[in-house]
Amino acid sequence: MAFSPAFLDEIRTRVPLSDIVGKQVRLRRHGHEYKGLCPFHREKTPSFTVSERKGFFHCFGCGAHGDVIGFVMRTENLSFPEAVERLAGLAGLEMPRQSREERERERRAATLHDVLEEACRWFERRLAAPDGRDARDYLKRRGVTRATAERFRLGYAPDGRDRLVRHLAARGAAPDLVAAAGLSAGGDDGREPVDRFRHRLVFPIADRGGRVIAFGGRAMGGHPAKYLNSPETPVFHKGRVLYGYAQARKPAHEAGTVIVAEGYMDVIALAQAGFRNAVAPLGTALTEGQLALLWRIADEPVLCFDGDEAGRRAAVRAVERALPALEPGKSLNFAMLPAGVDPDDLLRADGPQGMRAVLDRPLPLLGMLWRGRVENGRFDTPERLAALDKELHDCVARIGHGTVRHHYREAVRRKLRECFGSARAAPPERRLGARSRPGRGLGSYRGEAERKPSRAPGVGPAGDRQRAQNLLLALPMLCPGLLERVAERLDEIDFADPDQARARDCLLAALETEEALDTEALRRHLTANGLSGLLEDLARGPGAGPADPSLRVETTGEAERLWLHAFRLLQLRLLNEEIEADAAAWAENESGRDWRRLQAKQEARQASEKDIQSLDV
Repeated sequence: MAFSPAFLDEIRTRVPLSDIVGKQVRLRRHGHEYKGLCPFHREKTPSFTVSERKGFFHCFGCGAHGDVIGFVMRTENLSFPEAVERLAGLAGLEMPRQSREERERERRAATLHDVLEEACRWFERRLAAPDGRDARDYLKRRGVTRATAERFRLGYAPDGRDRLVRHLAARGAAPDLVAAAGLSAGGDDGREPVDRFRHRLVFPIADRGGRVIAFGGRAMGGHPAKYLNSPETPVFHKGRVLYGYAQARKPAHEAGTVIVAEGYMDVIALAQAGFRNAVAPLGTALTEGQLALLWRIADEPVLCFDGDEAGRRAAVRAVERALPALEPGKSLNFAMLPAGVDPDDLLRADGPQGMRAVLDRPLPLLGMLWRGRVENGRFDTPERLAALDKELHDCVARIGHGTVRHHYREAVRRKLRECFGSARAAPPERRLGARSRPGRGLGSYRGEAERKPSRAPGVGPAGDRQRAQNLLLALPMLCPGLLERVAERLDEIDFADPDQARARDCLLAALETEEALDTEALRRHLTANGLSGLLEDLARGPGAGPADPSLRVETTGEAERLWLHAFRLLQLRLLNEEIEADAAAWAENESGRDWRRLQAKQEARQASEKDIQSLDV
């Protein structure tokens, strides 16, 4: 919520800055000010001053500066609203009143938090109960102690259709609230809703204040979806949350860094070994929001990835995501584990000292940028070296902060000179606005990926987006076993047709609510959800034509290759539409930011075309 300047000034007036700082720093009066050792960097001679009269603190050593709200935010790792609320309580001030709509949103969110907290306690009790034995045995095999399990509030979702739903109903939770909290599935077709998490080890996911907002679950049986997360809800947006953030916030501040691992068990294993400053994204690549969270508690987070090909790709994606957001003092480091080894494996083999040795020798972001472009490459001709040169400078051009971009350009030039003996002069900044037409070099949808013959309808030059999306929905219904393999990608598709979007949601819900997933079971599931006849409509050719020949496949593997080919071509088509729109926007104002966005999307298109060419359809 927004706060008026008058309310913030009242807080600053009522809460003495020296009192708040004095709880963290030993201050000595020096004239009209106070002096002490800076809490934000290590120093032996005091250079940190507090001016009560001016209302701010300042460090002449590291440049830290701010008021009482900023000090609480930095030292306690709180957001601005959280710091204001904390100080308002100390000042004896009531928080500003909200509008009716704001109050209703907060009331519903608070109610959802109550439901999620009750579910968390129930999962914890089930882990200790007789039916939680499989989950306890799994934790024992992974070396997780009882104290660690309690610290992370691990639980167990027992097998059974609706045990949690019935428990929450007995506690007075309405079915719509249970569904809104992401704890149940189904129920729209007249049948009773069922538990979303069944026979899974449960990992509570908390917000920055430690409130439970979602869950992750690891299957204890042979379920094809090994890990399952809560869906997006009014209180949970997975791209803005890091697992373990609430537990790691204070240790990260004390250690001066934060470790980013790949999953729940990595965070737990690291914490148990003494690395309590570890967090993880929720099964996806790091987002801009997650990077902002990391940089709030550490200037240079350490990303810890497996040293195999998948780990290297994840590191390169993190570099790409971080480049536009780099600022002075804010960067990333990369600690690469041996191939095929995760943090738990390394800790078991070499103990905490082995992990410490890896973390103490991280590769800086510039080094990972260089390695991602140079490793396993051949640069034995002028043309290949020129391509590397251009690619590196194109990456650097995406950095938003001018000073950081300048230093990266110089560093890349030095590395090229050191490794290959020469480097071209970097193009001047003004070339971002040169009178070249970006739409030409970026081209339209006529690359090698499209010229490759494809059986997938709706993805060729005369193709239709709706036909392609029909294929992506129809194939999983016609080919048993395919839905489980493509569920995550199916969830990423932005269907413009509301019926297609509803069908996608219905299919994904069937993964949790249907015992069998053959064509007849899915047909019944669609009919129960008001989508009878949809399969026939999707399988039909253009207009009222005959069945689409692309749907005639003999094996699940063939169906999966066809589905992936259609999916990637569709994504490429959408990306090309964005590129052409961005090119037109750049032509209007020729801004450097628009040009960098075009460069980034062109790189993404090139990577997508390579993926498509690698598929043998």
